[in-house]
Amino acid sequence: MYKNFLLLLAIGILTDTAAAQTPSATWNPNISASKYRNPVINADYSDPDVCRVGNDYWMTSSSFASFPGLQILHSTDLVNWEIVGAALTDYYPDESWKKAVQHGNFVWAPSIRYHDGWFYIYCGDPDNGLFMTKTKDPRGTWEPIVWVKEGKGLIDCCPLWDEDGKAYLSHGCAGSRAGVKSVLFVAPLSPDGTKVTGPSQIVFDGHETQPTIEGTKFYKRNGYYYIMSPAGGVPTGWQVTLRSRSPFGPYEEYISMAQGGDLNHINGPHQGAWVDTQNGEDWFLHFQDKDAYGRVVHLQPMKWVNDWPVIGEDKDGDGVGTPVNEYRKPNLPSSGNYQPAESDEFDTTTLGLQWQWQGPWSHYWYFCDANNSRLRLYGVEHLPGFRNLSDCPNLLLQKLPAENFTATAKVKFAPNPEFKARGENAGLIMMGQDYAALKIVDMGDGKFRLQRVNCKKCLKDGKEEVEAEVEIDGVKGDEPYTVKYASVGVGQVKPSARITTPDLWLRVKVRGHRPKGKVVPQTLCRFYYSLDGKNYKELGSEFAAQPGKWIGAKVGLFNCRPGTKNDAAWLDVDSFIFTK
Repeated sequence: MYKNFLLLLAIGILTDTAAAQTPSATWNPNISASKYRNPVINADYSDPDVCRVGNDYWMTSSSFASFPGLQILHSTDLVNWEIVGAALTDYYPDESWKKAVQHGNFVWAPSIRYHDGWFYIYCGDPDNGLFMTKTKDPRGTWEPIVWVKEGKGLIDCCPLWDEDGKAYLSHGCAGSRAGVKSVLFVAPLSPDGTKVTGPSQIVFDGHETQPTIEGTKFYKRNGYYYIMSPAGGVPTGWQVTLRSRSPFGPYEEYISMAQGGDLNHINGPHQGAWVDTQNGEDWFLHFQDKDAYGRVVHLQPMKWVNDWPVIGEDKDGDGVGTPVNEYRKPNLPSSGNYQPAESDEFDTTTLGLQWQWQGPWSHYWYFCDANNSRLRLYGVEHLPGFRNLSDCPNLLLQKLPAENFTATAKVKFAPNPEFKARGENAGLIMMGQDYAALKIVDMGDGKFRLQRVNCKKCLKDGKEEVEAEVEIDGVKGDEPYTVKYASVGVGQVKPSARITTPDLWLRVKVRGHRPKGKVVPQTLCRFYYSLDGKNYKELGSEFAAQPGKWIGAKVGLFNCRPGTKNDAAWLDVDSFIFTK
């Protein structure tokens, strides 16, 4: 039983002390007090689902192999969203999962619902089955995982509690594991939502008319059961609505939204959430796949016509909506003016909620030093079979926040002088299925090299190559410094024996470039460094970022070492700042 291998520890690593939300420096969906533009979240919140409870809207999305997983976002106006927590802080299917990064695996296409005083999230792990976690407070700790249905290939599940007390679970299947795709299922669910009580039954076959249908969201309205699902594939698909008088069908089908023929329209608009507001409006949130920028979130108006949802605007009157780029805001109280958190000054005792580790994480990896307003990342030994940085779970990353931005990290690197093998390294990385990084490498004898490295096809045994490098002399503290002790007052402390780099500013500038005739932009990156925070020099050539496995590229930090020693290098990070 897979449940015997699961851990969900209520450790609260990234929960309750997020920095106050401020307007984004890189993207603003607010055109005016009455209008917004898409995307409302210009970052990779793939497969979004939303539920309303009173005047509050709660979102979650796919997190795949990143931790903490199932990030929770909150809004009151459906346009401005804030990260407020995460449902999965520590979860490993078995011990072997801790030993390697599982790119593209694990947390697929969740649904979030509120029922009988509880918030529920249901989700699929394509290798293990369908699971659920719940909480009374979505900003707080979520309960340990319950396996609702075990089995390989099960994904994209959503519960429905009916008026008669019965409950049901819709889901899809992953062709890569199940050997079949383009079919949807419904199974009976226990009223407490903890387990499927009977076999799953195929209720719709989309092979002829709705290929690659998946991502189910289950609703009931006016006596009809609705399954809202995307079809046609992620970059080019459309939004399908199925309806029936019975949860087990037969289901009629309807295309509620599609791209249309204009290249300026949003490609592949589908996979999301219908919400009805407290003021009687209907809206739909979905994603658009923007390649290395990830799957960004759009908000569409929605109306019901003959008990079918039409999503977006139906300008030609054919009954199929097309997505809007700009529109009037929902008739809702404002949430403010912000996007999910980006910059971090590291002045609290927990990591900002925007950060995620590339794989299963450890509390040995970092210290949030609020007294000195810095993050200290400790060097982590390469796992057995190490090929390149894509194998390192300790990459601390966040989503790209807009098409055009600059990210600058102020850092200082301190290798362990007792690590005689040298080669400890840390720096700034743009991570995807290719990656580029500014890597600080300890060369010994107080010498460092700042290298611009690239690795193509890193998830497929690609080899890292040095494109350019500069020598940097280390520094050593000579004078003792004072510390105020609570017990004895002020005392002197000897300087560390470690030779460190001077303060370094590592920077990546990102711009979106649309080749002629293309909807989705390329993500072009240039890397720079500075010794004073004012004068920057470019290192290496322009790099075209690539998406990760089912996710967008991510930017962030790392600290790694090629061998074992009983103490680690550290990378002190004073700030990580995004500007436009």
